[in-house]
Amino acid sequence: MTEHLPGVFIVSDSIGETAEMVVRAAASQFNSGNMEIRRIPNISDESILLEIVHQAAQHHFMIAYTLVVKELAEFLEIEASKAGVVCIDILGPIIDAFKQASHMEPKLEPGLLRKVDEMYYRRIEAVEFAVRYDDGKDPRGINLADIVLVGVSRTSKTPLSMYLAHKRIKVANVPLVPEVAPPEELYKVERGKLIGLVINPEQLNNIRTERLKTLGLTGQASYANEDRILEELEFSDRIMKKLGCPVIDVTNRAVEETASKILEIYYRRLSNV
Repeated sequence: MTEHLPGVFIVSDSIGETAEMVVRAAASQFNSGNMEIRRIPNISDESILLEIVHQAAQHHFMIAYTLVVKELAEFLEIEASKAGVVCIDILGPIIDAFKQASHMEPKLEPGLLRKVDEMYYRRIEAVEFAVRYDDGKDPRGINLADIVLVGVSRTSKTPLSMYLAHKRIKVANVPLVPEVAPPEELYKVERGKLIGLVINPEQLNNIRTERLKTLGLTGQASYANEDRILEELEFSDRIMKKLGCPVIDVTNRAVEETASKILEIYYRRLSNV
């Protein structure tokens, strides 16, 4: 004879993923994998809970719930007890334990875990975006980005892109090189979305010289040549003026400080949309 676990109604004032995950983990401890789960999310009404209890009693189902609204949870427990339905509170005991250990009051706001998850996934997506569209690898990223950074090599474009990505902002960056025409997409970017980065030529020379040393290359390469650096900075200045973008001087600035300036421009643009 095939064994069956009882069916379970997953009841939640959010989407019910937490309760379902716990129920499936518990069910895995039994030999039988036969179990029916019915998830009912976004509960905010006692009448719906009454119907669920009625259905659970009729079909011999259990109820597992994550209801952070106290009144709904108490109502469900009372009605399930009256109907003889096994009813399990998934979040209540751990919330009470945290409350006791921390002497803090819980927010009791439905959907907080989902909000945290969404923020996490947006951050991961932004980091992947920054890697994919770093250093002008694919000009298509210019149209998809929240912010587009332009500047000569070693003006902190990549570190800034990654820093901003951790704030869930999608950033593409494009190097400006005299021998390479800037992608046409740059000229179509909205004002305030495109930001230029400049730096003092002497500091840029020092940064590039140190970079070459770490790569085991001679400091006399054109990459760290003073005339070459001036040529690149003059070229980038012409392009930025043509683009009409705001410009930030990154000389002696920490990444966090420059990022703060970028965010100021970015949010100002959003407030004016």
